[in-house]
Amino acid sequence: MPATTLPAIPHFIPASPTQESLEWADLPIIDLYKAGTEEGLAELTSVARDAMHTHGFMYIVNHGLSQAQNDRIVDIADVPFSQVSENEKKLYASNMKETGKCGGYKPREYWHIDNGVRDQIDNIHMYRSVDGLQEYPKALHPLLPEIRAFCEHNHYKILHPILRLLARGMELPEDTFVNMHNFEALGETGVRFIKYYPRSEEDEVKAKNVWLKGHTDIGSITILWSQPVSGLQILSPDGKWRWVKHTDNALVVNVGDALEMLSGGFYKATIHRVVQPPADQRTALRLGTFYFALTDEVVKLSPLIESPVLNRPGAEVKRRCADADAPTMSEWRQARVLAYGQTVLTKGEGNVEEEVLNGLVVKHYN
Repeated sequence: MPATTLPAIPHFIPASPTQESLEWADLPIIDLYKAGTEEGLAELTSVARDAMHTHGFMYIVNHGLSQAQNDRIVDIADVPFSQVSENEKKLYASNMKETGKCGGYKPREYWHIDNGVRDQIDNIHMYRSVDGLQEYPKALHPLLPEIRAFCEHNHYKILHPILRLLARGMELPEDTFVNMHNFEALGETGVRFIKYYPRSEEDEVKAKNVWLKGHTDIGSITILWSQPVSGLQILSPDGKWRWVKHTDNALVVNVGDALEMLSGGFYKATIHRVVQPPADQRTALRLGTFYFALTDEVVKLSPLIESPVLNRPGAEVKRRCADADAPTMSEWRQARVLAYGQTVLTKGEGNVEEEVLNGLVVKHYN
């Protein structure tokens, strides 16, 4: 992070962690400090491989930023919402309905959730390079160097080490996935600040307390900087929804569609959702910081069948389509972004709703 005097901005005071008794998910922990030795790498490879093969989610600690630096990023994350007027936000809207790209603001009530209820979520997506490809509201201009440095830290110090561990877990050359995630390449990878606002009781009843239906992420790896307002749940292997617990200055990391496709299903794109916070946090604002990583746009999302893990007796390579028909990252991202929260879903088995994008079935879990 930049060491110069930082611009003064308001301090965001987060809610206290919940004291409710909730059923928490038991997620493995990756200590990135151990990646500095070969012995540590071997240990972390095993933990990361098993975590992403079984759960698709894990915690990251010792990621290189202090709690004070983390707090500063949270303050920055609130600026595009609390320091920018609604009229100015409209000038920097993402236009995702026309382009299938996420850069800019997604306004509240853009997504349909259920039974006529629309989302109460503000977000802004900023491309990793924080350069001339995108324009920003005036309040963010003094903060762009810090945001660029934050993107670089996420990309090189967190994402790349994770990708190396996952390549090692499939017995592939260590930089296999890293080489698909070039910082300077065109693409949608970037930081996203998200602010959730409380809903009316009427809407909570209509939407069954669900703020975002169960889904998988579009890209390869999602990095969530843990924040204290509970709401995130994952669908555990036993079919139960469990809460993801907040841990100070930790990261919650999950696999998305792109990595599941590239790994032939060896790594799981985990199903997760956001629900109404527990009673003692019900009126709190939920402010989140994410780094959404996608492969380079041209990468074809077909299984890396050269992996020895996929060629062992009894191994099952899971494909969503024939390899020749596999979409590129650009095609898959565009299809998912254009459709999410906009299309009419069809009823599947149980509580599953479905849509077909680029010939592939996408499931939503309610």
